[in-house]
Amino acid sequence: MILTGHEILREVEGGRIWIAPFDAACVQPNSYDFRLGRTLLQYTADILDVRRENPCKQFEIPDEGYVLQPDHLYLGHTTEVMGSDTYVPIIRGRSSIARLGLFVHITADLIDIGSRNQWTLQLHAVQPVRIYPGMLIGQVTFWCVQGKISLYRGKYQSSMGPWPSRSYLDDAKGVCNGTK
Repeated sequence: MILTGHEILREVEGGRIWIAPFDAACVQPNSYDFRLGRTLLQYTADILDVRRENPCKQFEIPDEGYVLQPDHLYLGHTTEVMGSDTYVPIIRGRSSIARLGLFVHITADLIDIGSRNQWTLQLHAVQPVRIYPGMLIGQVTFWCVQGKISLYRGKYQSSMGPWPSRSYLDDAKGVCNGTK
């Protein structure tokens, strides 16, 4: 079951959903619109390796904007720190942004319950598109859970700004491969 905008507002006021900074004008009928943070990461290697830390460069989006190029992956982040110990957040791009050919969160839209941070966005442009810091870029919905809740305490907890993949830590820790 998805929360309506009215319920999102009520749960933020009750402390069961965290959104900071919070702007009531960003509450939609069944979602909350979030903004793009100023920092971007871009991988610098031609081939990325899931078993190794991949080199990347970090830079700031200037006030006059930055043009994302096709065939590149950019890691951005939400301006807001968001999360919940009660509901499962799912994030998506806003339809007005998708209509410009910008993928905002390529495939990893499910945010674990208990995750509380600025969320890293995987940005991919179909054609060159200019983005700006602080622009409305995506929306988050909140979903009710059924069953016992185990809160997220993983490798991206409390992250601020964009974080590159840390998939190389999964094999090292034996995550989901029968060794843990």
